[in-house]
Amino acid sequence: MISSQEKRIIQVIVTISNKPFLNDPEGETVLKDLILKEGYQDILSVRSAKSLSIKVLARDNQDALDKIKRMCEDLRIYNPIVSTCELTIANK
Repeated sequence: MISSQEKRIIQVIVTISNKPFLNDPEGETVLKDLILKEGYQDILSVRSAKSLSIKVLARDNQDALDKIKRMCEDLRIYNPIVSTCELTIANK
């Protein structure tokens, strides 16, 4: 039986994207210069984002998310004024 104090490796995906009210030049370029020019007329918009895959030692998923969120905020991994930061546990 595993003790509740034992830690395991948990992979957290951090997705950083511009807030919806800001322009996304990279997404707009992908839409206009690639997708629409190739005939995918049903695609209405594209938003780009940065993704980080981080492995952390944690007791459980919530502990992992708390640690990574705190790290992102402490180290200013993203700018909360212009960006959103979404954390998810990676599927194995």
